[in-house]
Amino acid sequence: MKKYSYIGISFIILIFGIWFFPKIMERFEANNIKYDTRLDNSKELSFVKLNGEKKKVSDFVFLNQDNLFIGNEDFLGKVFIAEFFFTSCPSICIEMNKNMKILDNEFGDRDDFGIASFTIDPDHDTPKVLKEYSELLEVKSKNWHFLTGDVTDIYDLSNSGFNIFSSINPDVAGGFEHQGFFALIDQNGYIRSRTNSMGSPIVYYLGIEDENSEKQGVDMLKEDILKLLNDGE
Repeated sequence: MKKYSYIGISFIILIFGIWFFPKIMERFEANNIKYDTRLDNSKELSFVKLNGEKKKVSDFVFLNQDNLFIGNEDFLGKVFIAEFFFTSCPSICIEMNKNMKILDNEFGDRDDFGIASFTIDPDHDTPKVLKEYSELLEVKSKNWHFLTGDVTDIYDLSNSGFNIFSSINPDVAGGFEHQGFFALIDQNGYIRSRTNSMGSPIVYYLGIEDENSEKQGVDMLKEDILKLLNDGE
């Protein structure tokens, strides 16, 4: 009798797996997994760690829209936001920089705040093009730098330095693909973020609207930038 019970249970598990596993895969493929990004506001912002070490922004030096060399050392002592975009982007960059402008309007008059916008299309996005783009956005902060340089260095910084994916892809609109994330960096050059309900850092903030979230990435950033600026660390 027990033998038949085991067979029955195994059959149920098999049927459940056949039905449920494809559903899980569909959600992964559609990037439809919901992440819990609730923060306990009594806690400090988390450090992002790699192999047990606090993740610091990789060294970089690029030209900005005013033809000035700007590097990571120019942001020391400042809380800053980093993104990867390109000026001719027909999709998410428009919304990303609309949201970045919200942060610029909020904190752009402070000397201890900055923004680094790295172009992933440096062949087109020369300092002159980036200057015109910044003027179109009516940038407020003198510390919002639109940065261009060697294509290999930029992609290394994006994919390895920040672990924010970007690549050349002729098959997508605009010819480039990238993630619409913003990174938050503290005054000492460390990548910071709030944690989820499991205590793990969310690492990046979504720079575009998330219809499944009550609080948007730019709203979380407003709170977390202020936390770092007020804490002074």
